[in-house]
Amino acid sequence: QVQLVESGGGLVQAGGSLSLSCTASVETFRDYGMGWFRQAPGTEREFVGTISGSGGSTFYSDSVKGRFTISRDNAKNTVYLLMNSLKPEDTAVYYCAARPFRIGVSRDEYDYWGQGTQVTVSS
Repeated sequence: QVQLVESGGGLVQAGGSLSLSCTASVETFRDYGMGWFRQAPGTEREFVGTISGSGGSTFYSDSVKGRFTISRDNAKNTVYLLMNSLKPEDTAVYYCAARPFRIGVSRDEYDYWGQGTQVTVSS
């Protein structure tokens, strides 16, 4: 069982930056691919980005590519999402997710989820 806890959400003006963290309670954190997803009211949860266990591979959705960066610190069991040039359409609850060994772009591929953290971008 993997427990995930996100933090770092909040309110930011358009054009600003925000960094989210997700800490996992698991001994073998490096064995898990991690993903970030988001869900705005009335919409389905959508893929944001993913990172491999080693941190050597990342992949992003087109909507955030070039603005968001995923990284991880396996010594701290933590994955990060740095969000720059934020837009009002980035407003959503952001979730981190984990799956064994592989990265993934679909929410159905992930086995474990955090509780989510709210990000609100004002215009």
